Amino acid sequence: MTTWTDVAAESDLFEEAGIAVTPAGHDIALFKLEDGVFAINNACSHGNAKLCDGFVEGYNVECPFHQAQFDLRDGSVTCGPATEAAKSWPVKIENGRVFLDLT
Repeated sequence: MTTWTDVAAESDLFEEAGIAVTPAGHDIALFKLEDGVFAINNACSHGNAKLCDGFVEGYNVECPFHQAQFDLRDGSVTCGPATEAAKSWPVKIENGRVFLDLT
């Protein structure tokens, strides 16, 4: 069973920029792109950096510390030095609100 958690207003998001949310103790970065909203863990798997502060190009976010890149659609590493993917979270938009499935 999917349980959706309200985490932000869609109006809080700006295209090609990230924001941090912390539902139920999870540190998650939300990104709005032209074709949807994506959510991955906010911490870079390579070092102590917040991905919400990274540079977004296409579907990739670049870690602000060591330039590792992660695909916003599934959290996979697209450029090292990171080797471990960032967890991705299912997203839905309903009535101007952003919901995540945290299960």
